[in-house]
Amino acid sequence: MSSGQSAAALVCGCDRPLTGAGTRGERPERFSIQPAPFSCHDGGKLPQKERSERHCLASPRRGICRFVTSNTRIGIIGAGNVAARHAEVLSCFPDVTIVGIADTDSRKAEALASQYGARAHGGHASLLEAGGLDAVYVCVPPFAHGTTELDVLEMDLPIFVEKPLGLDLATAEKIAAEIARRGLVSAVGHHWRYLDTLRRARDLLADRPVRLALGFWLDKLPPVPWWTRRDMSGGQVLEQAVHVLDLARVLVGEVEMVHAVPAGETAGDEIDRATAAVMRFRGGAAGLLATTSLLEHKHRIGLEVHAEGLALDVGETRLVVNGDTVIEDPGEAKTRVDREFVNAVRGVPSDVRVPYEEALRSHRLAHAVARSAAEGGPVTLDDGDPR
Repeated sequence: MSSGQSAAALVCGCDRPLTGAGTRGERPERFSIQPAPFSCHDGGKLPQKERSERHCLASPRRGICRFVTSNTRIGIIGAGNVAARHAEVLSCFPDVTIVGIADTDSRKAEALASQYGARAHGGHASLLEAGGLDAVYVCVPPFAHGTTELDVLEMDLPIFVEKPLGLDLATAEKIAAEIARRGLVSAVGHHWRYLDTLRRARDLLADRPVRLALGFWLDKLPPVPWWTRRDMSGGQVLEQAVHVLDLARVLVGEVEMVHAVPAGETAGDEIDRATAAVMRFRGGAAGLLATTSLLEHKHRIGLEVHAEGLALDVGETRLVVNGDTVIEDPGEAKTRVDREFVNAVRGVPSDVRVPYEEALRSHRLAHAVARSAAEGGPVTLDDGDPR
């Protein structure tokens, strides 16, 4: 072994030393390599075409070399509506293959897997044990987060997690720490960050600080049985309005205090069907958030921000400027959030806007609002951490 070549490089068959490894936050360098006699995940059972086109990616953790084939192999945990949306998008990428879909409801897993020629699994453990994965999507209900992500990370696999990150803070904090320790690529499904209209809004606000923010999630009840149970969904703020809170963080800044009030009493472990919250932003802006699931249709979802001489209404499909100029979004956000994650997994230039650690800050804010409503008093946030 030459003095400049690491043991990991030799084991994985790289013909040059791994540079840039060991520093958290650095993008792994991409290396072209000669065919190696094995795969890091599947014992060398790759088709010959894939075997000759693999790339060796230097992980920031201990210089470990990880292979990604020319066709990125993705497993999906969860087979509900959100998982189906990601599967549809991923299946359109020519450099992606969905190799497995897992769900505790085996019928759902089989139904979704059959659409993409993937193998169905009755649980995430079976999917991970089957191997042959380059990355994993975790698209499970709020109550199912935790062990799932940690088992994926134990395999040193890049991870895409759908929001919310969990029912509590401790679970998400533990997952974030493990991702950071292992230096793995991560992303969370805050696809609103990829709205072209959001970029336009930021440009319009470039020299005008926001002084008032009004957030709304006024909608119908989602058609899943667990959603109305606090111990399964976490409530509407955590499960849905976190999108709006994340948007507020982008356009207005970090929140330092929240005081939320729920509407009336709830029975047992039922969620609050309406909540209003006051927010104070660190930069001095005032904010309001209103949520309800009492309606029969989607009424209003989005964020209004007001600055000197400027009113912006930002939604998922359009931006309204000063009440009369309407800018339609091209509708590419749900595709871009997946494409950029795949690019990051492949080690090519990427734009992952919400890695897990960033999503955790929005999760902390949503948790602070929910906690304030439950406790009946204000909650302060110190650098994003509720106190």
